[in-house]
Amino acid sequence: MTRPHIEPFCDRDVHFKNMPLPGFGSGYRYKMLSLDPEIGSCTMTVQLDSGYRQPPGFSYSELEFIVIEGSIRLGDKVCNRGHYFFVPAGYALPELSAEQGALLLMMYNTAEPSLVESDQHHELSRTELYHDVDTYADIVWAPGNVVSPSVAAGCMIKLLNFNPQTFAMTFLYCMVPQFHQDNISYHDCCEEGYHLWGTSWMMQFGDLPTGGYFWRPPYINHGAFASELGCIAIGRTDSKLFNHFHYNPWSTPEENEERSAARLAKRDPVLYKWCVNHAHNHPHGPEDFEDTMQRRGTHTHGDGTTHTHHHHGDHDH
Repeated sequence: MTRPHIEPFCDRDVHFKNMPLPGFGSGYRYKMLSLDPEIGSCTMTVQLDSGYRQPPGFSYSELEFIVIEGSIRLGDKVCNRGHYFFVPAGYALPELSAEQGALLLMMYNTAEPSLVESDQHHELSRTELYHDVDTYADIVWAPGNVVSPSVAAGCMIKLLNFNPQTFAMTFLYCMVPQFHQDNISYHDCCEEGYHLWGTSWMMQFGDLPTGGYFWRPPYINHGAFASELGCIAIGRTDSKLFNHFHYNPWSTPEENEERSAARLAKRDPVLYKWCVNHAHNHPHGPEDFEDTMQRRGTHTHGDGTTHTHHHHGDHDH
């Protein structure tokens, strides 16, 4: 994905625009949160005005969306706040309406937004992948240890979608009041988040309130982080989520990428041979800055070994 780093951003700071693309009709207004300029995939906050109606139809893009506020009717089904949908490309949804209006988060994953009026699925649609769920009522919170190493206790998740080929995930996450984690992390994947409610704080970027959003490319440092009163958010990754934790706030994305390869070389040296590493493989792998950075009371030799300085008192022999 080629979306730029966007962090922090709050959709409450910008105005809605009328959707100019065909098929969506009047009463469909949006705020663009992030956009891939190459293929048009994007994430938007969408306001459906009272009385809005959208005919049955499908998109050429894979689509995910969640009801932030209000309710919608999809065919005969009423879907309230917290209802989530995963819609494969070419999957024809029934008529969508919002009698009293609704606020949605819409995520077009594989192409620009589109709506082809039809009550039939496209012949190539992976219709078996469609699912929707009331995330607030029908899924229980689970510990955040879906990945290892895990975040600190008090950050919980609800898994909404998982791609077994790419390991991409969509999930709700929450931080309990007074949550905090004092280390710094980065990932090998892109990471996206939107605050449905509440505020969290991050050392590099400050407070992220309700309506706060980020799109974070791989290897961007983030943390330490905390939440005084708690928050609920939706998050997504585009591939496998692995938490690289460390305590060096000055490391660059390039250094973080090298460290990720170094850790892979130590953890799985055979797999490391297939890792992108600038067209060469050192037998020992690239540098892991956590292994070689200067620490108080130690001295690092050129071969990577260390020794500790001891200060001998009058009674030492």
